[in-house]
Formats: sequence, structure tokens, C-alpha cells
Amino acid sequence: MYKISEFSQLTGLSKETLRYYAEVGLLEPAYIHPDNHYRYYDDGSYFLALMLGKLRALGFTIQEMKEVMEDESFLQLEALLLEKRKKIHDEMQVLQERLADIDAFLESGREEEE
Repeated sequence: MYKISEFSQLTGLSKETLRYYAEVGLLEPAYIHPDNHYRYYDDGSYFLALMLGKLRALGFTIQEMKEVMEDESFLQLEALLLEKRKKIHDEMQVLQERLADIDAFLESGREEEE
């Protein structure tokens, strides 16, 4: 069993994030001491915490992360990842169009100066 501070160091998730994930039902401590309310995590929690960290880094919302965690078979994970990939690709297209517009605008300003 790991205290929250040890678990935080192991997983790279802050203590505040771990507390928040417990609050929203994403990652409950394996044990909470009844006297001092210290939170303890186990090895099973470790792999879930790593997955949550990865999902968050990939831009998943808390609700999307909940959907993944509620589906213990993780069958929905591939669909969510493909959806996230498409969304990122679409956002990249929009940003590339903005860059092209900015470049065109800058170029039109240079032509007027000449």
C-alpha cells in the first residue's frame, strides 16, 4: 500500500489530482484509514492511475475518462481514441487554414508597400 504522497510520485499525478479523481469517482483509494483519513493506494490502482494520466495527456475530458473506466473491457477505448484523433486532425486543418490566411494577409501588406 502506498500513501498518497508516495503514489503521487510513482504515478506523476499530483495529490490534488488524486483527490479530485476520487471525488468524481474515477480513482478511489484502496483504503482510507478511519482515524486519520489517510488515503492508501495499491498496485491495482497504479495501472489505473497511469491510464488516467495518459488519457488526460491525450486531451480526454473527465466525462470521457469516466466512460473508459466504466467499461471494464475497454472496448469503447478504441472508438474514443479514433474520435479524439479525428477531432485533433480537424483542429489541425483549421489552424493550417488560419496560418495560410495570416501569411496571405502579411503578403498583401508587403505588396502594398512596394
